[in-house]
Amino acid sequence: MGRSPRIVLTMRLELDSGRFYLGRDYCEALNAAGAVPLHAGLIPDREYIESVLDQADGVLLPGSDTDVDPHLYGEEPHFAFKRNIPVKDRTDLLVLDEADKRGLPVLAICYGMQMLNVHRGGTLFQDISHQIEGAYKHEQGMPLERLSHTITIDPSSRLADLASLGQKVNSHHHQSVKDLGAGLRIAARSSDGVIEAIEDAGTERFVLGVQWHPELNWKDDDLSRDIFKVFVKVCARRAQVSPEVSIAH
Repeated sequence: MGRSPRIVLTMRLELDSGRFYLGRDYCEALNAAGAVPLHAGLIPDREYIESVLDQADGVLLPGSDTDVDPHLYGEEPHFAFKRNIPVKDRTDLLVLDEADKRGLPVLAICYGMQMLNVHRGGTLFQDISHQIEGAYKHEQGMPLERLSHTITIDPSSRLADLASLGQKVNSHHHQSVKDLGAGLRIAARSSDGVIEAIEDAGTERFVLGVQWHPELNWKDDDLSRDIFKVFVKVCARRAQVSPEVSIAH
């Protein structure tokens, strides 16, 4: 019997206490889908990241309560830019570098999707309400799990295999993808034009970014649950052909 796939998640940093942390929903969703979640501290050191990903069959870039540094895509901060934690950006960029080198499957959620796009050379709208005419509210507030607006999924996308037309999602972001990064394609939009999902344009590798938070709805929403199931299934294939690696140090 093969081992369960190991999926690395990068964490957040609480500035007041200096603690790394991450919401429990990500790990619970991965575990329910059959994966072993592994946390990576925000340590932007390439040797550390290489060592962590030596254990990985896949990478999940979670959401964050921060914005990607606009200097990473050649812009100055918009007046509605919120806050940035440089070690978060640098760590996630290194993780994406190594994931690309190793061909690891990647699931990127909210901030993670935005970082994925920037890593590929794309840009972001720094504030939807000020920079996208006619946009509706994308920061829904509480309750977090409420499915607040509809998305339209490209029928030719991989995401279309998991969802029905008129799929509703939750929404907790004020930034979004503007210019698409290299090797990416748009998989879904909301009706106001905001890009809601992106994926690798190739056919060989699973790389999916979603702007909503499927980890909040995996227990009772088919699309959210299926995103994790398919991601873990792809990672499990790598686990079956990879040698057993001890995670003890």
